[in-house]
Amino acid sequence: MAPLKFCANISWLFTELPDFSRRMSAAAQAGFQAVEAAWLYDTEPPELRRAARAAGVEVVLINTPPGDVEAGDLGLGAVPGRESEFRQGLEMAVKYANSLDCKRIHLMAGRVPVGADRTAVAKEMEAVFVQNLSYAADVLSKEGIIGLIEPINTRITDPRYFLDSPHQAAGILEKVGKPNIKLQMDIFHWQIMDGNLTQNIHKYFPMIGHIQIAQVPGRNEPDSAGELNYSYLFNTLENLNYQGYIGCEYKPQGSTQQGLGWIKDYWTHNTHKPGHLNH
Repeated sequence: MAPLKFCANISWLFTELPDFSRRMSAAAQAGFQAVEAAWLYDTEPPELRRAARAAGVEVVLINTPPGDVEAGDLGLGAVPGRESEFRQGLEMAVKYANSLDCKRIHLMAGRVPVGADRTAVAKEMEAVFVQNLSYAADVLSKEGIIGLIEPINTRITDPRYFLDSPHQAAGILEKVGKPNIKLQMDIFHWQIMDGNLTQNIHKYFPMIGHIQIAQVPGRNEPDSAGELNYSYLFNTLENLNYQGYIGCEYKPQGSTQQGLGWIKDYWTHNTHKPGHLNH
């Protein structure tokens, strides 16, 4: 039973440092051999590539551009009338992913329009999402990249996000029917929307292409006080022989470094050399 592999989400961790380059270095110094990030688009690809190589970390996941954040966008994949912008964003994400040798892109669904009834627009938005995901699958297959869709909870994090449950995501993936479009399981969001984690992990495991973690409800370190027993969940994933990365996408309660006791304990109990976990 192989130990799990973790990557540091440098949009959430090491934010004491002002830029992604230094966060990559800090992640490597903390023992991580891989990182992920939401949006790196304020920095040019060559600079990011140099920083990743200098730090010796693999970049395993980025998101598609969010769109016009000031206007309320959070991805465009399921937003009617924005298909051309979604394709442009996908093209940019692929450019960055190729520069960084990154093999996973989170294809963000986006939000239900302001004032719209979620039920009334659901069918149209799903149809747009399926169409855009099918297009993305063809683009990404030529690059050897996996596309991911992630349910985000609408109870705490984002009330208007279109894709909000593993069940909805699974239905969309079945309609898309492309082997390189998979499910991104953020355990934080799944617990808030549906709970029943053991059954849902087993049920949807064949679709899962990436995992992220945080404690519920505060979205802090996985060993902080909260609803979730991460030692049990890690054991569950080990027993399922999960081979992918687990993204540490949480808000440190203090400094990032002070909050890494949980992963250092995991490394200590699973190998004598922490870095070996992330090969």
